[in-house]
Amino acid sequence: MKVALCCLYMPPGRKNSVTILDAPASPAFQTLFGLNFQQLAQLTQGLSAPNYRTRQLADALYRQWVESLDEVSTWPRSLRESLAAAGYRVGLPQIVEVFRSVDGTERYLIAAGDGQTVETVWMPEGDGGEQGDGSEAQNDFRRATICVSSQIGCAVNCQFCLTAKLGILRNLTAGEIAGQVVAVLKRQRFAIGRQRINLVFMGMGEPFLNYDELMAAVRLLVEEVGIPESRMTVSTSGIVPGILRFAQEKVRPKLAISLNAPNDGIRSEIMPITRKWKIAEIIEAVRQVPLRPKEKITFEYVLLGGRNDRLSDADEVVRLVRKANLPLKVNLIVWNPGPEMPFHMSDAETVAQFQQRIRAGGVPAYVRRPRGRDIYAACGQLKRTVEL
Repeated sequence: MKVALCCLYMPPGRKNSVTILDAPASPAFQTLFGLNFQQLAQLTQGLSAPNYRTRQLADALYRQWVESLDEVSTWPRSLRESLAAAGYRVGLPQIVEVFRSVDGTERYLIAAGDGQTVETVWMPEGDGGEQGDGSEAQNDFRRATICVSSQIGCAVNCQFCLTAKLGILRNLTAGEIAGQVVAVLKRQRFAIGRQRINLVFMGMGEPFLNYDELMAAVRLLVEEVGIPESRMTVSTSGIVPGILRFAQEKVRPKLAISLNAPNDGIRSEIMPITRKWKIAEIIEAVRQVPLRPKEKITFEYVLLGGRNDRLSDADEVVRLVRKANLPLKVNLIVWNPGPEMPFHMSDAETVAQFQQRIRAGGVPAYVRRPRGRDIYAACGQLKRTVEL
């Protein structure tokens, strides 16, 4: 079965390529991918299998990235058949469409369990987003990065973001979140342990409005797939209860806050979530997060031409973040355009002056490189473009 294009927007004159792949049939079974080790242990015990079979199954799912039970070669056929007869399949999410940018970035539509699709982005050289955040190997911030989605659509309704146009359709499961990562790594023939990867939970959706499934996915990626949490960053628009829960986690990514404005007045206009949680409340919640040695909080700031990119705005940002008294940095993001959006990009001189003004105030500031603009893969551009 092929996917059919619908409401696909591509700007004129943009050079890119699209590959449409076979889409899997809608599942009528229970998926193994997404189950943690304890859940897999309960499953193998129910089949009267010895304990060591659990580790074999976990390795097949999360280290070998099998797509069918027939590929679980460490299990005897009889045991695999018993598992299939119980209604289980692997259920690794599948890439059904690929968009390729002139800069090497790839945007994927990945089939979710109910036949819907979610978007994920592969940036072979990253976007510089980790500069200065306290990560190890600071000179290696251009390593490959995967931008991962946590929901289909988004409920936060940031006015500058295309994903907001979808509204919220549903949360993704832990298996669907972690499965995006594995599907992309498998496509890229990536070797965990021999190559280094960054994960940013900055795709479609607000991660902290799907908190339990997000953190279950993080634990799977750390404990079973083998990606350290120090190589992960989760971005939130400022969901205060989620930040406070996050502060209690023993295994957690680094934290980024989508600030995008120097004060509550401007922020409320472009980020309606501010009407529920003011900037001061968000920063106070962030202060509860115990940071690892050298770790910094990232404040992300999307520059909107004429709206929040004045030098006076930069001065206000400096005063705001310095008052937080936290190890931090500011990532500046030039707004990435979309159809029928009431904003325009800041020019290069304005961006440079804004960055310099923040740095002059004693705050580290970096400009993230846009990746995949020509295929709508850049920050704020993700919007589902096909239906299965």
